[in-house]
Amino acid sequence: MNTSQARLDDAVRLLSKRDFKQAHRCCVEVIQQNGPHAHAYFLLGIIHIEIGQIEKAVALLTKSNEIENRPITFAYLAKCFALKGDMQQALECVANAPVDSLTRALDLDTVGVSLSRVGLHEDAIAYFEKALALAPSNPQYHYNYAVSCKFSGKFELARQHFEQAIDSEPNFFQAHFALSDLGGVSSESNHLARLDPLVEKVKANPDARLHIGHALAKEYEALGDYTRAFESLQHAKAPQKVRSENTLKDYQTIFNTLHANLQSQVSSNSFSINVSQSDAPIFVVGMPRSGTTLVERILSHHSLVASGGELQDFGVAVKEVTQTSSQLVLDKLTIERAYESDLAEIGERYLERTAFLRQDSKHLVDKLPFNFFYIDLIRQALPNAKIVCLLRDPMDTCVGNFRQLFSIHSPYYAYAYDLDVIGQLYQSFEKWVKKFAETYPDAIHLQSYEQLAQHPETEVKELLAFCNLPWEEQCLRVENNKLPVSTASKVQVREPINTRSIGRWKRYAAHTEVLQKSLGII
Repeated sequence: MNTSQARLDDAVRLLSKRDFKQAHRCCVEVIQQNGPHAHAYFLLGIIHIEIGQIEKAVALLTKSNEIENRPITFAYLAKCFALKGDMQQALECVANAPVDSLTRALDLDTVGVSLSRVGLHEDAIAYFEKALALAPSNPQYHYNYAVSCKFSGKFELARQHFEQAIDSEPNFFQAHFALSDLGGVSSESNHLARLDPLVEKVKANPDARLHIGHALAKEYEALGDYTRAFESLQHAKAPQKVRSENTLKDYQTIFNTLHANLQSQVSSNSFSINVSQSDAPIFVVGMPRSGTTLVERILSHHSLVASGGELQDFGVAVKEVTQTSSQLVLDKLTIERAYESDLAEIGERYLERTAFLRQDSKHLVDKLPFNFFYIDLIRQALPNAKIVCLLRDPMDTCVGNFRQLFSIHSPYYAYAYDLDVIGQLYQSFEKWVKKFAETYPDAIHLQSYEQLAQHPETEVKELLAFCNLPWEEQCLRVENNKLPVSTASKVQVREPINTRSIGRWKRYAAHTEVLQKSLGII
């Protein structure tokens, strides 16, 4: 074995031990001694993925490909672009790393996770299946495969593989929650006996504590024990209270900035010129758990409409144009700079980033709930885009947010660990969207979830008319929409439109008196 190969083998060994400094040194030595080396740059890229420096990782992996194009390198570039939310680039890399070209289970799983991250769960499944064929006992691969099966509507297959992950790793907290979240819990068939002991075992691990607490809440709720369900949520979320309060403060400063700029525009009648006249985008916004997924399923079942899922692209376009230095996509300074920026460029960047998703369809639905922060910027950057905002009963919305385990590491959802904070955010959200609708009534359609559930045909006709879409009766049959669902509503939206969720908060009435008072319910 030559010296270079030995040093690269050392780098791999050190990487597995997470000794990134020494692994980095090994790779650099190979390059210094032998000149550009594809695998050395590849391993440097992996190191930078592991330490969270994604832009640097992209540069290093790209350098590796310049020396020698390899499917394995494209696999990890796909991961980088998926982490960045750049779906188009991720898919271009996946195209250069087909299933048949990859021979290591880890690389196959990496591509599968990348596809899953950008919502292409059906495409991810082939990669996961081959990974499992090569490494059938790996619990993480079973879990990742089950997640894509779950979002693709293959619920029984998902259940089997979550169980296999738990069989191999009994404390696999993500798998425990995902299994409980699938439902099918009854007094004869539940997981309480193995979940209860885990509460004490994982209490020092905040992420595990959240997952096990939410799993228990799901199970107790299914059994009608709402007191224990609520107590499980409170215990799981208690360590996150300060994080929620800090997130609320950040959001309140953004709302203040939005109101100030809205008033400034109204006073000065300012507007952007040379903006795109495209009417392709349809933005569906609102508080999480307010019905945004249902509306997206209705619209994406129309023959002229494609689904983009929850896209980060408008916020990313704003961040790219404003060039603010913070690590966050959304913050006060970025919003302030956006109002001073070239809004036409923001609109064009958004259209360019999402064009491939629309394909041959006339319209594309973007249903990232938190785009409600950008509705005024959307109005100016893309004046012919349609904005639909969901409004749902405040108690159902707030309790729904408290009951939901959102993405733990997403800064968007960090408010959702405290009921009082959720209530305050809801009030700020409602004030903002109603003020915007009052100021620009033609720019937004405020859609009541309750009216939609109770009078679907009338409401869907009005919704389609607002979006300049001809009536198609199939839009009422959301249960026939076979597109994958990557949101918390993955099970519910495969059912016909119904009213079962209306008033669900009342199960928790005895535990939510403070929230009821703050929202003026009592």
